[in-house]
Amino acid sequence: MLQTMREAPCLRQFGSMPASERIRERLKASGARFHANDNIADHLELGDIEEIEREVEARAREMLRALVIDVDSDHNSRDTAKRLAKMFVRELFCGRYEHAPAVTEFPNVERLNELMIVGPLSVRSACSHHLCPIIGRIWIGVIPSAGSNLIGLSKYARLVNWIMSRPQIQEEAVSQVANLLEQRLEPDGIAVVLEADHYCMRWRGVKDDQSRMVNSVMRGRFLTDSSLRGEFLSLLPRNAT
Repeated sequence: MLQTMREAPCLRQFGSMPASERIRERLKASGARFHANDNIADHLELGDIEEIEREVEARAREMLRALVIDVDSDHNSRDTAKRLAKMFVRELFCGRYEHAPAVTEFPNVERLNELMIVGPLSVRSACSHHLCPIIGRIWIGVIPSAGSNLIGLSKYARLVNWIMSRPQIQEEAVSQVANLLEQRLEPDGIAVVLEADHYCMRWRGVKDDQSRMVNSVMRGRFLTDSSLRGEFLSLLPRNAT
């Protein structure tokens, strides 16, 4: 009984923490990383998302006040903090807080082992440096193995969107996509090419609206077989590379 009474104040104190602090404590206790492009869904509890959204709204309102925007009288800005919170938590960065989408997988009954290309798929993200938009296209090449899992074409888009719906840098995003598909499909080869415009260059800084970034990740046979790699790249639209 005495032990319970001693622990009670600590439990009350932990329970009164903002949601973000409670979740950080869970993540640290489990040794989990929580970088901008990490998924933390396994460490969330019922009601956490709603609390995060309310906390983000309150802090976004203070940011707007710090920018000397009249959030009380300006009819255009009165609900901006609420809109920002919903946009970041439920839409733009939902890939951090939601589990991977359910994807039905099928065995490779016909032992398919020929090159398959999916794309271009539209990608939308935000750079983790300035939270400016990253808008682009992604192509995926797959060489199935006899033991590969096969998924429907739309499922590639779902998985890519889950990865991209987090603050990202493009170099890490393309690797995350390749890692996820390798894990899910267990193919003989995976190739990913991502082409994107970065609004941290268009909208601010050098304000260059002509530049773009293209990068690729090659795994398995795409890495070791130059002719296969060349075939994949040659079949992409000319302006993709």
